[in-house]
Amino acid sequence: MVKVKTSVSQTLPKELDLTAWLDELADKVHEFDRPKMQLACEWVRELEKENLALASHSWGALGGCFRIAVEMATILVELDIDGPGILAAVLYRAVREELLSLDKVRQTFGDTVATLIQGVLQMAVFGQTADSLTGAVLGQSSEQRQKIRKMLVAMVEDVRVALIKLAERTSAIRAVKVTDEVNRMRVAREVFDIYAPLAHRLGVGHLKWELEDLSFRYLYADQYKQIARLIDEKRVEREAYVEQVTTELQQALQGAGIVAEVSGRAKHIYSIWRKMQKKNVDFYQIYDIRAVRVLVDQVVNCYGALGIVHGLWHHIPKEFDDYIATPKENGYRSLHTAVLGPESKVLEVQIRTHQMHEEAELGVCAHWHYKEGTLAAESAYENKLAWLRQVLDWQEDLGNEDVQELVTELRQDVVDERVYVFTPEGHVVDMAVGATPLDFAYHVHTEVGHRCRGAKVNGRMVSLKHELLTGDRVEILTSKNNSPSRDWLNPHLHFVKTSRAKAKIQQWFKLQDQDRNLDEGRLLIERELSRLRLPTPEWSKIVSALKLTSEEELFVGLGSSNLRVGQVLNVIQTLSKEEAKEVAFDVAEPRLRRNPVVRSEHGLVVEGVSNLKIHLAGCCQPVPGDDIAGYVSLGRGVSVHRMGCSELQLLQEQHPDRILTADWQLEADSRYPVNIEILATDRSGLLRDVSTTLANMNINVVHVLTDSIEKSQTARMRLTIEIMSLSQLGSLLTRLSQLPGVFEVGRQV
Repeated sequence: MVKVKTSVSQTLPKELDLTAWLDELADKVHEFDRPKMQLACEWVRELEKENLALASHSWGALGGCFRIAVEMATILVELDIDGPGILAAVLYRAVREELLSLDKVRQTFGDTVATLIQGVLQMAVFGQTADSLTGAVLGQSSEQRQKIRKMLVAMVEDVRVALIKLAERTSAIRAVKVTDEVNRMRVAREVFDIYAPLAHRLGVGHLKWELEDLSFRYLYADQYKQIARLIDEKRVEREAYVEQVTTELQQALQGAGIVAEVSGRAKHIYSIWRKMQKKNVDFYQIYDIRAVRVLVDQVVNCYGALGIVHGLWHHIPKEFDDYIATPKENGYRSLHTAVLGPESKVLEVQIRTHQMHEEAELGVCAHWHYKEGTLAAESAYENKLAWLRQVLDWQEDLGNEDVQELVTELRQDVVDERVYVFTPEGHVVDMAVGATPLDFAYHVHTEVGHRCRGAKVNGRMVSLKHELLTGDRVEILTSKNNSPSRDWLNPHLHFVKTSRAKAKIQQWFKLQDQDRNLDEGRLLIERELSRLRLPTPEWSKIVSALKLTSEEELFVGLGSSNLRVGQVLNVIQTLSKEEAKEVAFDVAEPRLRRNPVVRSEHGLVVEGVSNLKIHLAGCCQPVPGDDIAGYVSLGRGVSVHRMGCSELQLLQEQHPDRILTADWQLEADSRYPVNIEILATDRSGLLRDVSTTLANMNINVVHVLTDSIEKSQTARMRLTIEIMSLSQLGSLLTRLSQLPGVFEVGRQV
């Protein structure tokens, strides 16, 4: 059984017996070249002694370059890495500290060892570009993106590169407790954000748990100590309970003729905390505080053991997962169940074969351990390489995007509930929950996605927005004349779920004719401004606020989907509010005093009056985001109008002294009436479809008026609805415009 080792830095003697250590490695490492390994160790040890400057280096305080080399090598031996990989680990730190040249390594130890070291050096780009303490976005320059690509290429070509880097970061996170706070937090954040998730993706649970727990210990010290204290409080009682359970279960399995190894399962503090956060429960409601693991020889015995467990103790509903029939995304396989054990205490039981356990602890490293074994091990290894290639492809497609998106992809936990669908040929494809046929099309091939014109699920035509379910058989219909639609990128329409599909669609639009993007972008924003009844802004100010170089770049960005319409609208509204604060109208200073300030029930702030009722003007019905001003009317208090309202302009000409500055001060649940108008083909079910759209967005309808125009077979619907913001209104208008037969929809003034 694989056992998680204690920190080598704590177990290595002060003066290592190199001969004995090499004897131990010779028994465990295949393709082990003892003369070269001894030479490498002697080089590193001597170079460290010669370089007195190393004493002032932060790593010098952590035990020296040679000690780090030995620790990394020992970690990799536990992962069953071959001789060249161990050699590269021993030499890596000396090369990185520039005590040894890569050319000399290549001449003495060969191309394989030098290439591995070069790959690990390239992976250090994350540490060089990430300012983890401030949460700054990773480097955005072309040079930095190129470094990320080189790193990924190296990982894809040889997974040993990633494993050596994981060993190096494991050594680092173990050692930082003796360094200063800034360095400790930097290393912990990097490990938590990048390398623990990478170990998880590669299935190396042996390192994943340690990397997560140690980085969590430094980043969230209070939470770590609290959970550690709770675990320790009843440790003796819990260990006695688990011993009782393992004995009882072992006897029951033996009685059924199942040879099994039953033991208590290690408790990982970070995983306990994560479950508490995910399920919003306290420590005592986490099932795997008391847990046992059952290891058997064959898959069939896994299910036999499961039957024994459920026969002994009552199974807790909805707490069973079969990761053998449906493995996790990183290849993890096991049966998980929770039962009410002796004394009616909740107990988690994991059941797997010895090989599954080895794979769960070693991940891709099990590829070497079982290389003479089954096809399943080969397949899991190839799947992990395929994932790395997908991340590389994605980053290539988003060449002008920042590297933070890559970090986000690496940081995502594997979702327990994946969707497994079939191709027409019967191949299984796993997708994210909520994936659509369009996501599936781009997963199959970029060109299949670009040419997609429809989809069949289980032999039935469905919308491209249809949400796929496990067991669906998906067939994509294509056409040579088809091309991506800009609607596919609209987040309100939910055509695509996965980042990969979005990246492919964005890339297609970037490659289209720039003049076309310019025209389409200009049309897109003008249409949205018209629909929301917003005035045309000064584009030069918008360009400046978005840090662009010209109006042309702004419109091309909108047309190519590099910029979202929502981004531009937010900037327009922000600038409008700033201008409104400076001057409400281009007239003389109002005669009324600007104090006190009156706040209304609508979330409005009006300066210059007191004890007057404030209401929204019915002529223009302003909503949050509109530029507004107040008008003092005789006997009716203050009416608040939109700045572009024709009625307000007339009042301003007649009574400029009654115009007051007004602004929004919103409450979280404030709602505002607004009129919208829909023109559509007069058809059965139109009102039902409109009502359903409004209900799905939780928008209240105050008034509806529908006119049928028999001559043109059209219908005009006027609705008064209550919304919370212009953003919500824009989203609603977009959805209504997608309904069958609707050819015009907009805000009515």
